[in-house]
Amino acid sequence: MAKEKKPCAKKTCAKKTTEKKVEAKAEKKVEKKAVEKKVDEKAKPLTKTQIIAQLAENAGLNKKDVSAVIDQLAALIQSSLAVTDSFTLPGLVKIEKQWVPEKPGQENVPDPFHPGQTTNRPAKPAHWKIKVKALKALKDMV
Repeated sequence: MAKEKKPCAKKTCAKKTTEKKVEAKAEKKVEKKAVEKKVDEKAKPLTKTQIIAQLAENAGLNKKDVSAVIDQLAALIQSSLAVTDSFTLPGLVKIEKQWVPEKPGQENVPDPFHPGQTTNRPAKPAHWKIKVKALKALKDMV
């Protein structure tokens, strides 16, 4: 013979179930906020000011000195690309400048977004294109 459960008073049963539901919702909210924080922290890249501050702290230099070094690095990259079409930051990246010739305009090209219709593509002028390639040491960091 199985024991019969005593029916509890409606108010006490309702309180217990609602308390459990509230606790479960609170735990889910806390977990969701923790996950959102992790995603937010990963999504935001460092700003120039944050980079300068961290480099200055790690190297034991002034922020002005580190800022000057970064500005000189940018100037060095610019002058190097003007002369040789490439610049390599050893172990990290290779920056190349590539000439892209002009492209003539095209008429009556099939429109991929509207089947059965055609569109005209304007001509594109010649321009320089910049390519940045990650080198082995940078790839190994990830």
